[in-house]
Amino acid sequence: MNRAETLLALAQERGVMVATAESCTGGMVGAAITDIAGSSAVFERGFITYTNAAKIQLLGVAETTLTAHGAVSEEVAREMAQGALAHSQADCAVSVTGIAGPGGSDHKPEGRVCFGLATGHGVNSVTHDFGAIGRPHVRRAAVAQALQLLIDAVRQMPSKPGPQV
Repeated sequence: MNRAETLLALAQERGVMVATAESCTGGMVGAAITDIAGSSAVFERGFITYTNAAKIQLLGVAETTLTAHGAVSEEVAREMAQGALAHSQADCAVSVTGIAGPGGSDHKPEGRVCFGLATGHGVNSVTHDFGAIGRPHVRRAAVAQALQLLIDAVRQMPSKPGPQV
C-alpha cells in the first residue's frame, strides 16, 4: 500500500477530511490522493497557491510574514496550513512551499521545502533539505513527505462519530 492509499484508509476509518495548500508541488499532493477511487470520502479540497498573491488571497497568509520570512519558510508554511484548514471543512491540512529548482541561494538552497500541518489542536512546521536532486525528484520527495505528515496526524486523531468505512 502506498502512502496515499494508507492515508485514504486511515482517514476513512476515522471519518477525517483533509485539505492541501501547495506551492512548489503545484497540486501533486492532491493529485496523489485523488488518483485513488473513493478519495472523495476524505479529500475535502486543495489550494494551489503558487504566487505570493494567491497565498494572501486564498489562504490569508499575511503579507508581513511573506516580506519578513519569504515564501519558503516555516512561518509561511504554518500560515498556509492554517488558512487551508480555516477555508475548508477539513479536519487537518498540510501545506508545502519550497524551492524545487533549478536555482536557490546560499540562504535558501535548491531542494529546501517547508511543510505546515494544521489540525484543531494547533499547527506545526518542519523543513526538509532534499538537496539539488533535480526538480522532479524534489517535488516527488515533497509529495511523499506531505502525505506522511497527513498520515501521522490522522493516526493521532480520534474517530469521529457516524458511519465510517
